[in-house]
Amino acid sequence: LSSKVAKILRGKYKPCFTPNQDCGDNVIIINASKIVLTGNKMTDKEYITYSGYPGGQHRITPAELVKRPKGYERMLRHAVKGMLPKGRLGAQILKNLYIYEGAEHKHEAQSPKTIDINLLK
Repeated sequence: LSSKVAKILRGKYKPCFTPNQDCGDNVIIINASKIVLTGNKMTDKEYITYSGYPGGQHRITPAELVKRPKGYERMLRHAVKGMLPKGRLGAQILKNLYIYEGAEHKHEAQSPKTIDINLLK
């Protein structure tokens, strides 16, 4: 899911793709709480953050992250962010990603199209 979302955000499915420009689409992910990780990734995988202070390294597993508010959103955003370019362009592209844990979202006025992610290469 994350790799295909990153390609849509970047615009790689469009014929006018340019590597140094944001020519991708906005992506809305709904029902993020239904995501399932395969194998033992929920307990064995770790997200590591460092505050910059001595002893400021923190580790959290996806199982613990999901229990927190907006946990699924943070997990998906972290996965997609790693697949985008680093720097200002990647930060600008990441702003076009909207993730909602339920089926309701506030973008109905833009009349979004539904995309079957399994049909994309």
